[in-house]
Amino acid sequence: MKKKARICVLVSGGGTNLQALLDAQSAGKLRSGEIVFVVSNNPDAYAIQRSRRAGIETMVISGAQTTFESALLSTLMRHEIDLVILAGFMRILSADFIRKYEGRIINVHPALIPSFCGEGYYGLRVHEAALARGVKVTGATVHYVNEIPDGGPILLQRAVDVYPGDTPEILQKRVMERAEWIILPQAAEMVSAEIIGKDENND
Repeated sequence: MKKKARICVLVSGGGTNLQALLDAQSAGKLRSGEIVFVVSNNPDAYAIQRSRRAGIETMVISGAQTTFESALLSTLMRHEIDLVILAGFMRILSADFIRKYEGRIINVHPALIPSFCGEGYYGLRVHEAALARGVKVTGATVHYVNEIPDGGPILLQRAVDVYPGDTPEILQKRVMERAEWIILPQAAEMVSAEIIGKDENND
């Protein structure tokens, strides 16, 4: 019987969301899953240092889309990964790849989907768009990944106020601290528990 879902986190940058997941795991808030592997498509990502400091096995995979996905898929299968978490991962996965892990890939997006989402909306661009539109409330969303960028079913959302004088950088930091770092570990626990339940029922 599988006691915990085996999690791989995909990262491209600083790894603050990865750190939130690692902290949740250390604090016992991620009970149904365990982060066993981290993959980055960027050899210079600070997230790699975070994962290695935490004693998590880490790999850098680069190259064209088909080469990247083929290497990633074989790595996930070799490590018997149950759940893939995109945490600041800056590549769009193909529909073929997603089908192989359907219902087992989640992503965190720094806006309240369906606002400011889809192709081209990532990083500071999301917050720039929110400020340009003049919204008073933004936030973050964790959703299942499907073949449409930011188009999968929503798992959790958390709202964050926008204040006069906010810059994209200030807003980004507030959304991370008050939304992303809270709901991503919560969603990881939810989906891990669901995966364990399904696997036990199939035994």
